[in-house]
Amino acid sequence: MAGVRDIRRRIRSVSNMQQITKAMKMVAAAKLRRAQEKVIASRPYVKHIQDVLSRLVQAQTDLSHPLLEKRPVKKIGYILVTSDRGLCGGFNANLIRLTRSVLDEQNAETRLVAVGRKGSDYFGRRKVEIISRFTGLGDSPDFNQARQIAGEIIGLYTSGELDEVFLVYSKFISVLTQEPTLAKILPIEPSEEEAGRQYLFEPSPEQMIERLLPNYLESQIFSALLESKASEMGSKMTAMDSATENAKEMIDKLTLAMNRARQAAITKEISEIVGGAAALE
Repeated sequence: MAGVRDIRRRIRSVSNMQQITKAMKMVAAAKLRRAQEKVIASRPYVKHIQDVLSRLVQAQTDLSHPLLEKRPVKKIGYILVTSDRGLCGGFNANLIRLTRSVLDEQNAETRLVAVGRKGSDYFGRRKVEIISRFTGLGDSPDFNQARQIAGEIIGLYTSGELDEVFLVYSKFISVLTQEPTLAKILPIEPSEEEAGRQYLFEPSPEQMIERLLPNYLESQIFSALLESKASEMGSKMTAMDSATENAKEMIDKLTLAMNRARQAAITKEISEIVGGAAALE
């Protein structure tokens, strides 16, 4: 059995770790609240821009645009959104597992756009072709970052480097639930709801679609960044809460072991004293 001094040192070490995980949980909770507010605020905009796009395509079936062009699928791109740092439970592992399973099932040539250091490092070690990396997005992604990623993707798609593009991100459901999601974003396929209605557009449909399609893609990517950030913070808060509870249990077990060691030492000393006194008699 370890000595009392060694056990006390371990208790002090675990206690320090417990304070760190508790502080990280509180920080993650504060960041989660802000990220959740942004996610909730962004969802109506994404839905409305999709509705406008659907109405526009339904009203003008002869519209053409490079982002609407469908061609034989030979090269598929995946935008994987992970975090730059760890200590967030199974957040990154679930996204990487989903991406890896999708890549293994594809017969076409696959390429990866890595958003976040964890996904980039993982697939970089496994010789997956990463055509672009975006790291250091911070705790509050902004629309300019989404626009930069979208510009890269639009260039690859219009040049023929990619024939389809999918987005892999974590959809925020609640603090305890985050859903790894695979969504197709190129070529753009608007929903077919509200068919049969007639619309008048100002300016012309061609001008609107020229502006609307890139903006729609940017909003989709921006929404995915916000959803993933909220999911990351929720997962981190849950992981740090579990770590804090585990540290508490470990401290209790070490305290019990220390008390037993102290009791054993005291019993031994008493036995030695009694034995010595008996010898003197």
